[in-house]
Amino acid sequence: MPVERRPSGELESTILAALWAADAPLTAGQVQGAIGAELARTTVTTILSRLHEKGTVARTRSGRGFAYTPTEDAAGLTARRMHSELRKDEDRGTVLARFVSQLSDEDERLLRELLDGEAG
Repeated sequence: MPVERRPSGELESTILAALWAADAPLTAGQVQGAIGAELARTTVTTILSRLHEKGTVARTRSGRGFAYTPTEDAAGLTARRMHSELRKDEDRGTVLARFVSQLSDEDERLLRELLDGEAG
């Protein structure tokens, strides 16, 4: 029976959640134990290496390997992804206009408050 592969983004999210929940840097083995998934340690190490290359996690030497910590919280990572997507299009005005037009009333109100310096 073939094993169903999960998208790498889902694996990254799962691993980041484990790092955010930890009160100290985690090694690949510790992350593997924390997520309780049937992932090979090499898979966890590969995902951690990719996250490090993206600047999403920092690493420090720990024995023969590394221990990893997230470089920002979930909200910071989402904001960075949004900026990255925005930079991909030359017509930023249209992208922003379409984004704003699709906001819920509550999100639009919050964005207005943030832009006016009233929230935060």
